[in-house]
This record gives sequence, structure tokens and C-alpha cells, in this order.
Amino acid sequence: MAIQIGILSTQTFVQRLGQPQPIMLSGGYLFEVERRGYLTAGEFVPKVALEHPEVLLQVTKDFLRAGSDVALAFTYNGHREKMRIVGEEHLLEPLNRQAMRIAQQAAAEAQEELGRDVFVAGNISNSNIFDPNDESSKDAVRAMYREMVAWAKEEGADLILAETMYFYEEAKIALEEINAAGLPSIVNVAVFATGELRDGVSPAQAAQKLATDGATVVGTNCFQGPNTIRPILKDIVDAVGDHPVCAMPSAYRTTEEHNTIFNLPDAGNTSTLPGGRTFPDALEAQNSNRYETAEFGEYALSLGAKVIGLCCGAGVIHHRALSERLGKPSYLSRYSPNMDKHFLYGTDSTLSKTTTSFGGTA
Repeated sequence: MAIQIGILSTQTFVQRLGQPQPIMLSGGYLFEVERRGYLTAGEFVPKVALEHPEVLLQVTKDFLRAGSDVALAFTYNGHREKMRIVGEEHLLEPLNRQAMRIAQQAAAEAQEELGRDVFVAGNISNSNIFDPNDESSKDAVRAMYREMVAWAKEEGADLILAETMYFYEEAKIALEEINAAGLPSIVNVAVFATGELRDGVSPAQAAQKLATDGATVVGTNCFQGPNTIRPILKDIVDAVGDHPVCAMPSAYRTTEEHNTIFNLPDAGNTSTLPGGRTFPDALEAQNSNRYETAEFGEYALSLGAKVIGLCCGAGVIHHRALSERLGKPSYLSRYSPNMDKHFLYGTDSTLSKTTTSFGGTA
């Protein structure tokens, strides 16, 4: 269906998946909001939806203007366990509903402004209480996901993103609750340095099982950066064949030696780190640049990934560069780098030759 400015398409998320162009999904709200100063690192509870809704609305609109096809409700860690830890369980439902309403508002405004489809995704994440040897923990996780999915559905979610699932069985519980609600799903597993999920299932096996279990899209997100996540993604694609796959690395420079964001060293650091490690509040020097994340998008596309995005550490410039590399310049591409005009390194004939001559010795 041709999309014109001011005219909205009626296609569903599943219908959009069937089109050749990949769907871009901007994630990383948690670190982006913390980076802007409106979220407490360590706790990482998304109370910004209630305390500063204007900030969350702007972040969501920025990500959509940078090319995202999905307005993601920021309810990552917005579950009963996290709200219990900070003593504010009574705010659980208001937070979830408000985050969904903000995503809906951002999507509606973006559709009108940008003249293209924007889907609204509810969001559930790792529970932090799942214990494969404790049946009561599984019941608690199920109840936790059930209520979040129900609120998202009531607020008009087009799909649910279940992400950073590091137990296969927990991911399966999440998927069962999404399926029961009758919503499309993206289910992403997250892989620690061992290369397996915490219950010993490989990422490829987990993705294959989840696809069989009825996940609309399966994939991986977060713990690896745009280079070290590649073999994980390749294994998943090989395992699931033509089933739609999602790829969302973090935007940090993980390496073969330090292949997750949890153990990245910073040789140039001159301070005493409060936690003795860079994760999660001293990762600034480890950020991938926009070109690295864009090249990952090209790689994911070459494998046939249908949903491509970025997770923790990604800012607007990363999302914009990714969108451009995927062949879909965004609204914010008007502000993409134009080094022709740079005072030292530009090639514009009207630049001062005296000044540009300093470039080599700057």
C-alpha cells in the first residue's frame, strides 16, 4: 500500500513483516533516559513515564524521527519485582498504562508528521526472579507477565516485545502469555559470556523452540555489541530458516576477550569507579560509533533479518545511521554529517584556505 503524507495505512504488524523492507526497532530506552539524567542507574526502574512524561515522549519521538518503525512503550523493568524493590508496587499499573499512552501519542504524532506506519509495542523483560528449580518462581513470573501484557493490550498495543530473556523457559512463559492475549510477538534472548542461556540452551536452540512455540519473530538483543553478536545472530538465522528474525545488539565495543557489556575494561579511565567496573554507569568510553552500528545493520540485513535495531547504549545518531544504512533515510537525515562544510576538514571552495591548512597539525 502506498503511503502518502497525512494518510495512514491500515496494515498490521504481521502484514508489514511480509514486505521486503526490514522493520527498524529503536531500543535502548533504559540507558538513553539514564543518560539524559531522568532515571536512577542501578535501580533502572522506568518511573520517568510518571515523573517526567514529557521526557519519555521526546525520547520516543526522537527515535521515531531517527527511523524506527515501532514506538516502544518504556516498561522495560516496569514489572512487579522491580517496583517491589523500590517500594512502589502501587504505581505498577499506572506506570504501565502511562508508558503505553505515551507510546501511542508518539506513534500518532509520528504517523501524521512522517506519513508512514508506526506500530506500538508493549514491552516485557527479564524478571530477575526466575529460578528453573523453583516452581513458585515460575508462577510469579507468569503472573507478572500476564498483567503487563493485559495492560498493554487494553491500551492498544499492536505487538509485544519480550526482550533480554536469558532463560529459555522464562522466554517460553512470556511467549505463552503473549499468545494467550492474541498479540504478535518479538521474543529476544540475551546471551551471557558462556555463549548459552542460563538453563544451558543455546541461542539457536532457544530461537528454534520459540519459533515452534508460536513466536511471530525470534532473535537476540543487548549483551553483545555490534561485532560480537554476529555469530549468535548467524546461528539463529541458520536454525530458524525463513522464520522472521530480530537483531538488536547493544551499542558498545565488546570484543572476543570481553564479549559482553558486563565486563568491558577501560584502560584509559583515571577515576576510582564506585562499583569497580564500567558496567553499568561508566560505559561512556566504550560506546560504539554510529558507523559501526550502521555496518552491523547491513550485516544483519544480508542474513535476512526482518527486524533490525539497537539496544543499550544507542542514541539518536546511532539509530539514524542504522536507518540510512538499511536504505531508509529518516526525518533526521537532514542533520546527518556534512563534512564538506567543516572549518578544518571541509572541501567547500569558499572555506578559508589558511584555516583548512591547519587540519593536518590540529
